[in-house]
Amino acid sequence: MLPTTHYPLPTKKKSTALFFGSFNPIHVGHLIIANTMQQQEGIDEVWFVVSPQNPLKERATLLADHHRMQMVRRAIEDNYHLRACDIEMHLPVPSYTVVTLAALAEKYPDREFCLIMGSDNLANLHRWRNYEYILENYKIYVYPRPGSERCTRKEHPNVTMVDVPMIDISSSYIREQIAARKDVRYLLTEPVYKYLTEMHFYESER
Repeated sequence: MLPTTHYPLPTKKKSTALFFGSFNPIHVGHLIIANTMQQQEGIDEVWFVVSPQNPLKERATLLADHHRMQMVRRAIEDNYHLRACDIEMHLPVPSYTVVTLAALAEKYPDREFCLIMGSDNLANLHRWRNYEYILENYKIYVYPRPGSERCTRKEHPNVTMVDVPMIDISSSYIREQIAARKDVRYLLTEPVYKYLTEMHFYESER
């Protein structure tokens, strides 16, 4: 009798959603989006990819990279489904998503990456470098944003619209409120609010 050959079963890749942003600062709206996506779509982990520079935004108002990373880590420290990712801080700037995806695929071959973005970013996807490649090769989970309901890319087979509470909070609004000496404690997690307050971030921004 010939010996039985046992082949190892293929290992299922961990589904890992990438949530890109400046997170300047990270706020409760970001956390609600990430947590809802992870729970509703059965994603193993959501990684907050902290970008050193978005090619479509000005850099002038950004806090130093390590401060924004520190705030993300503090914001998610009690949720093992969420992680902070600094991959773009080790890549050339400005940051392009298609380059980051290639770097992550090489570094983490055991993971299957997908993207999280707002419907406003989906509507402007044509402005991204090699956007056709991203659209054809990666699942994209989209949360609603005001004023971008008519985007035709919602019908693409790789695009999934997710029912996430539409919370109209922005990092720029938080920065403006801090500069105006307003109380923003309920827009941030307690560890982030404490860090911002101790470091006096955004207090002089006008």
